[in-house]
Amino acid sequence: MVNAYSFDGLIVFVLLTICTCGYMRRVPKLREWFFSEKKGFAGIFYKASIIGTRLSLVVAISCVTMAFWLAFLR
Repeated sequence: MVNAYSFDGLIVFVLLTICTCGYMRRVPKLREWFFSEKKGFAGIFYKASIIGTRLSLVVAISCVTMAFWLAFLR
């Protein structure tokens, strides 16, 4: 179980947000609905989707590393 207020929990939340937004960016209807606003609070999702698509290899390696960390080293 990951504590929401720990550094591990923050990293897991950020990685899951980036992965989810990167996936949702590939779906046309969701892309229009979620990522039309590029500024403000809703712009966070747009920026996370850009990170998820451009740095997909780095994000995937980070997800696997974090999963290994939480499963075996924690």
